[in-house]
Amino acid sequence: MRKTSVLISVAAVCAAALLSCGGPSKARRLQRDDVRAGLELAASDDIPELEYRQLRRDTIVVRDDATGRDILIMKAVRDDLTGEMVANDVLQAAVVTARFRNIAERGGEVDLRFQITVPARMRDSRWQLRFYPDMFIQEDSVRLDPVYVTGRDYRRGQLRGYEQYNRWLSRIISDTTRLIDRTQFERFLERNIPGVFELRTDSSLVSDDQFVARFGRITERQALDHYTLWARVRRNGRRLAARDRVYARLVKSPIVTEGIRLDTVLVDRNGDYVYHYVQTVNTRPRLRKVDIVLSGDIWDRDRRVYTMPRTEPLTFYISSVSAFADMSERYLTRVVGRRVEANASYRIAFDLGKDRIRPELGDNAAQIGHVKDNLADLMANEVFDLDSIVVVSHASPEGAWALNEGLSRRRGQSVTRYFRDYMAACRRELDREGFSVDESGSVSRRAARTPEIRLVSRVVPENWVLLDRLVLEDGRLDDAQKRRYFSRTVIRDMDRRERLMSGDDYYAYVRDTLYPRLRVVDFAFHLHRKGMVQDTVRTTELDERYMEGVRLLRDMDYDGAVRILGPYQDFNAAVAYTGAMRDASAMVILEGLEPDARINYLKAIIHARLGDERKAVQCYLDACREDPSYIHRGNLDPEISGLIRLYALNGKDTYDDTLGY
Repeated sequence: MRKTSVLISVAAVCAAALLSCGGPSKARRLQRDDVRAGLELAASDDIPELEYRQLRRDTIVVRDDATGRDILIMKAVRDDLTGEMVANDVLQAAVVTARFRNIAERGGEVDLRFQITVPARMRDSRWQLRFYPDMFIQEDSVRLDPVYVTGRDYRRGQLRGYEQYNRWLSRIISDTTRLIDRTQFERFLERNIPGVFELRTDSSLVSDDQFVARFGRITERQALDHYTLWARVRRNGRRLAARDRVYARLVKSPIVTEGIRLDTVLVDRNGDYVYHYVQTVNTRPRLRKVDIVLSGDIWDRDRRVYTMPRTEPLTFYISSVSAFADMSERYLTRVVGRRVEANASYRIAFDLGKDRIRPELGDNAAQIGHVKDNLADLMANEVFDLDSIVVVSHASPEGAWALNEGLSRRRGQSVTRYFRDYMAACRRELDREGFSVDESGSVSRRAARTPEIRLVSRVVPENWVLLDRLVLEDGRLDDAQKRRYFSRTVIRDMDRRERLMSGDDYYAYVRDTLYPRLRVVDFAFHLHRKGMVQDTVRTTELDERYMEGVRLLRDMDYDGAVRILGPYQDFNAAVAYTGAMRDASAMVILEGLEPDARINYLKAIIHARLGDERKAVQCYLDACREDPSYIHRGNLDPEISGLIRLYALNGKDTYDDTLGY
C-alpha cells in the first residue's frame, strides 16, 4: 500500500512538472516572435458615426443652384463601359489599418473608439491576459480601465483559492461561548452559586456589582476567566491575526471587480478575440489630438510570464465646430464728452438756526474729511480738470420759509468759504509739484499754475423732496401716519403745511429724527477732459466682452460662449449655439444672415441633426460649390460624413454632374 502511494505521488509530481514547463515555454515563444495584441481603429460601419432617424432610401433629389437642374444623388458609381450609374455595394474590412482618425467633438465630448485584438497564439486556458490602454492628452497621460481576458483554468484556480481561504476562515471561532468550558462552568455555578445557575437561560443584564452583592466576593469575570480555554483563545487569536497573510498565500490571483473595463472568460473559442473599446473624453481648451497606446502582461497564477511591448500609438485628431469661430476683432463706437459732472452729498450739521461750521459737532469731522479727500483727488486728477463746484445747501422745514431761505444762504456761503481756503492750500501744493498732460495723454511735470476753481453757492430753503423720501422709507411710521403726511404735501404754502403737520401725532418723531437729516450740503463737481477741445469725440475701442466670448468658443466652452455671444445674434453666436447642441436657436440666426460657404456648411450640419437629409445635402453641395475646401471638411463632421457615405457625395462623378469640377 505504501509503495502504491509513493508511485502515485511521483507520477503527480512528474505531471505537474510537465504542465509547468508548458506555460513558460509558450511564453518564451511569444517573446521570441514578438507576439502582441493589436490596437486598431474599428471600421466605421461597425460603429456608425451618425444614427439617422429614418433611412428609407438610398437616393435623394437636390437642386443645383448654378444650373437650376434637379440632380439625383444615390449610392452608386458610373460603369466605365456603359456609362450608366449602377449600384455599388462595398464590403467593409473588419479592421482599419490606418493609425489615425479624425473624430468630431460634440457637446464638449469626444468618443474614442478602437479595437483590442487578441491573437489566438496569446491565449491559454491557464493564463490571464491583462491589457492597459494609456491615453496621452496634451501634457497629461491617463491610464484607462484595463481589459482582462481570462482562461478557463486560470479562473478555476482563482475560485479554488477563494474556496480554500473560506474553509480556513471557517476555523476561526466567532462564538465566544465556544472558548469556555461550559460544562465545568455550569457545574461550578450549580454547586457554589445555585442562584446564578438558575439564571443561566435568563437574558437579563447582571452587573459585576449586583453579582458580588448577591453571591459574595467571586465576580462573574473571575469565574469566566477560570473556566476559559486559554489555549483555544490564543490559537483563535493567532488565526485572526494571520487572515491577511493566509489570504495572500491561498488567493494568489484575486478576482478584480473594480476599476476594470472587462474581465471575460473565453471558453473553447478559436481565432482572434476582438474587444470594441469606447472611451468618452471631455474636451479642454486647445485640445487637437489624443494618442492611445496599449501595453499588457500575461499572468500564470501569481507569476507574470510575459510582458507585451507597447504598441504604436493610435492618433485621434479632433475636429470641432469651434474651428468655425471668426476671430476678427470687434469694436465698439463710444461717444466721449468733454464735460463731466461728479455729484456727491455730504451731511454737514449746523446748530439750530446757526450758519457757522463746527467740525466737532456730530459727524462733521468725518464728513468734512470726505469732502477734502474728494476735492484733493479731483484737483490732482491726471485725466480731468476741475472747472467749478456748485454747493447747494438745505435747511429743515421748521420755522418760516423766509427765515429758512436766509439761513440756507448763509450756510452755503459758510461752506464755500471754508473749502475755498482748503482748495487754495491744495493748489499751492500742486503748483510746487506740477504736472501736465499733452494731447497724446502723456503726463509730464510742469511749473504752470493750477487754474482757479469757482465755487458757486445755491440755496434750497426747505428740503421737502428728501423729507418725502425719508417718510416713505421709514419703518416706524405706520401706513395711516404716512397717508396723513402725504395728504399735507398738496398744500403749496410751505409755512401752512408745516404748521398743520405740527398738530399730527407723527410730527414729534419726524421733527426729532428726520429733520436733522435734511440739513445737508450737496456738491456738484464740474470737470472737463484735459487737452480736449471739442465738446464730443467718437472713439472706437475693442469689445472685450465679445472677444472673451470668442475665446470661450475656441476653447469649446459652449455654454459660456452662448451666455456672452447670444445677444449679438451673429455668426459666432450661431457657432456657439451649434456647439451647445441648441440647433433651433442656431438656425434662427443663420437664416437671418447673408448666405456664404461657411453659413451653408453650418446649416448642413444642423439639417442633418434634425433629420432633413435633402436640405442637409443641398446646403453641403452649395458650400462645396462656393468653397471646395468643404469637400474635405465634410469627412471630419459625423453629420456630413454620414451623408457623404450614404449618397457617395464626394465621388468624382458627383462633382462632375453637380458642381462642374
